[in-house]
Amino acid sequence: METILFLAHTESDGTLARPALEALAGAKWLAGALPGSTLAAGFIGESTQPAAGQTTSCGASRFLSVTGPEFGQSRYATDAAAAEALCRTAGATIVIVPATARWARSLAGVAQRLDGRIDSHVTGISAVGGKLVVSRWYYRQRMEAVLDRTKRPWLILLETSVFPAWSGEPGSAPVEAVAVDLPDSAKRTRFVGIRAPKTDEQTIRPDANLLFVTGAGWTKKQSDGQVHLADAAELILGFLRKTQSYLGSSKSLVDLSGEGQVVLPFLTHLNQVGQTGSTPRHPKGLATCCHGEEPHVVGWRFINERRAVNLDPNCGWARGKADVLYVADAFDVIKKVNALLAE
Repeated sequence: METILFLAHTESDGTLARPALEALAGAKWLAGALPGSTLAAGFIGESTQPAAGQTTSCGASRFLSVTGPEFGQSRYATDAAAAEALCRTAGATIVIVPATARWARSLAGVAQRLDGRIDSHVTGISAVGGKLVVSRWYYRQRMEAVLDRTKRPWLILLETSVFPAWSGEPGSAPVEAVAVDLPDSAKRTRFVGIRAPKTDEQTIRPDANLLFVTGAGWTKKQSDGQVHLADAAELILGFLRKTQSYLGSSKSLVDLSGEGQVVLPFLTHLNQVGQTGSTPRHPKGLATCCHGEEPHVVGWRFINERRAVNLDPNCGWARGKADVLYVADAFDVIKKVNALLAE
């Protein structure tokens, strides 16, 4: 018998974001798949009652919370103390947690305090013979491993898009408050504020339906023998604003800045997709001016529908790596697409 704890931090309004609701769906499924298991929900935040009301029909037998102003923002000391208290109070043997940046930095320490084990970047959970097994990727998503553990508690950081977000009728649920005694040393880190780019300048959108990837071809000489960097930037940003897509890039384009060459000013290594970058999970992907080399394409393995625009009909995308390849000039294609979107 397992005691499964779904653990989440709340947003500024006290509710749960999509990654947390996806992890809740996974925890609920697991509780049903392992005979004799029970499900509990634990929340951390400045306000947690909205989250409890949001998930009251999820089937959890207990709703626990650590609440207070000091738990509203990400801070290792307070997050770790709160998570430890919730795990001990629930008597959790398995802890399902959304793989947010906030949890990724603090849960390893919690596992150490509980004398447990932790697995991060988990991309699948299943029940085999009444036991929990998890899957995750290694070596830049080239090798998949299936793991099980006997050591408890077992903390699992579940990646996004593994389960559809849980949804149910809101209501009211009795929430058990868990007290956490914080020493002054745990409050030394102070939250000052959030600095974020303007909405129309944002290029990192994890929840976007489309991944739009740019390659080094945007900065090369075009048919007239000239480099049109300003035109490329205008076309790309125009497409991003109209589609609200996620901007990805090949390593070759990102690295141009270190070689003293002209670059697109809004690209950073955070936009890098592939073996040495991120592995996005958007429903659709469109690659422009990149050749579809294996190190770059390996980051696309979880994209459901892949299309590419390239002047070379023999590029890597044409060799089974894209569902559709448009042999055309990306400048002309995106300019036409932007005009159609404007209408």
